[in-house]
Amino acid sequence: MARIVVFNQKGGVGKTTTALNLAALLARRGSAPLLIDLDPQAHLSAICGVAASDGRDSLYAFYQETKLLAQLIRESDCGWSVIPAHLDLSKVDTQFGKGPRALQRLNAGIAREKLNTDRPILMDACPLLGVLSLNGIFACDRVLVPISADYLALNGALQIDRTLRALERVLGKPPLRRFVITRFDARRRMSWDIDRKLRERFGAQMCDTRIAESVSLAESPAQNCDVFAHAPQSRGARDYAALLEELDAAGFVN
Repeated sequence: MARIVVFNQKGGVGKTTTALNLAALLARRGSAPLLIDLDPQAHLSAICGVAASDGRDSLYAFYQETKLLAQLIRESDCGWSVIPAHLDLSKVDTQFGKGPRALQRLNAGIAREKLNTDRPILMDACPLLGVLSLNGIFACDRVLVPISADYLALNGALQIDRTLRALERVLGKPPLRRFVITRFDARRRMSWDIDRKLRERFGAQMCDTRIAESVSLAESPAQNCDVFAHAPQSRGARDYAALLEELDAAGFVN
């Protein structure tokens, strides 16, 4: 099954929202995904109702105490499993450095414990290029990059592409990449300009689906749920359903 990391070096682009709602769709079709929260801010863990009160109950214990990943899995009421994050994860960069063993640690743990032989894994990476996000990249076979419809995010997308290209010779077989535009407002000329520039730059790697700016997508995390539980008939729900259908047809989630 696929291992997908949702990553962008810029915050506020819909990274956690994308991981959450794709997981919700996969769960609804019976795939029982495993979410791994790699962001010390732990927003995804909190939304799923599995916030860790202590670093020892979070992914941090996998790095610091060499706990098994399976020991850290929590079942959410949403229908999927989560390995939660904690603020203590912010210590990982300074404690373990960026040597090959540190960067391959998550990949090795997933493989050793055979965590995705029968279900997909979605990883919500932190918006920094450090040990945690690199662990996600080294552990994945797919990279999904949400890009919000603003010029700073456009520049960030170009930087991510350069980063992934630079890592290709280290990764050996580079992961499949898809870029998806988020927070798209069809009333704004800037949104269309950014969309055009992204498609010119990334071509077939750019998803046809656009995730529109949506009140329902903004509200659902505050309700600790995905958009399909909060507003199943909303534009946000339709957009993410279309995105998963597109990714599925491209073999990106299999």
